[in-house]
Amino acid sequence: MSNLITDLKSLELETLKNLRSSKASNTLRAYKADYRDFAAFCIKNGFKPMPSEAKVLSLYLTHLSQNSKFSTLKRRLASISVIHKLSGHYIDTKHPIITENLMGIKRVKGSYQKAKKPLLINDLKQIINVIDQEKKEKNKTRDRALILLGFAGGFRRSELVAIEFEDIEFVEEGLKVFVKRSKTDQSGEGMTKGIPYFTNINYCPVVSLKRWIEISNIKTGKIFNMSDKSVALIIKKYTNLAGLDPNKYSGHSLRSGFATSTAELGAEERSIMAMTGHKTSQMVRRYIKEANLFKNNALNKIKI
Repeated sequence: MSNLITDLKSLELETLKNLRSSKASNTLRAYKADYRDFAAFCIKNGFKPMPSEAKVLSLYLTHLSQNSKFSTLKRRLASISVIHKLSGHYIDTKHPIITENLMGIKRVKGSYQKAKKPLLINDLKQIINVIDQEKKEKNKTRDRALILLGFAGGFRRSELVAIEFEDIEFVEEGLKVFVKRSKTDQSGEGMTKGIPYFTNINYCPVVSLKRWIEISNIKTGKIFNMSDKSVALIIKKYTNLAGLDPNKYSGHSLRSGFATSTAELGAEERSIMAMTGHKTSQMVRRYIKEANLFKNNALNKIKI
């Protein structure tokens, strides 16, 4: 009997470990940060945060809606649900008191979210030209490789900083990059991105990455030894030096810049998705719509 109890405890611990492993560490950190805010609200107002109930969660969402975007509300809701599950509890996030409240908040506030600007080709060239004025050769070589590769591969910044020497292969056509895990690939199936040589070698990500690997003498491990937050800071630094508004750009500007620029040049939706790794076309269609804003504009027919 004691052996059975020991085995059950081992199974429980292993199950909990599997549940935690089902989410990327960055995702879990975000969930925990969201839950801490909810717990603080509960404690302040005399509610029990764990396990909680639909009514309390609905009140929290109303409180949150006063100063937060609608997208933040949806993310917090998901985070609280996941933390409950990981702790062995269930909370009904589809309860009418929650769903109806969210619908009402959405009608009042709207769900529009102003995104950061994409780094388009001309912006990219401006930034690379500014980087080339950097006096420290190692920093210059690293930053131009980082930004050109991030743009050309449509990488999320977390994917970009996770690339290791063992994940890349230089071939006759250009570069192969194996992405082991991404936001939409929690199971870790991975995907390979192919980045060809550019005609203009000054803006070629393959040539720039080769140069960075040579100068840094990387033989193993991460090719960019930095955090994902550092990518955003580097972009803000160089957009500012290039005379662009750094507040309008972020780490995501490389990814959205790739999608918008390739859509502008006529790339098909499926080709863009094959590079970015998007699982659904919803976001990619937003980029295509943005790219075609003036190209397919009805006003182009007016001749005045």
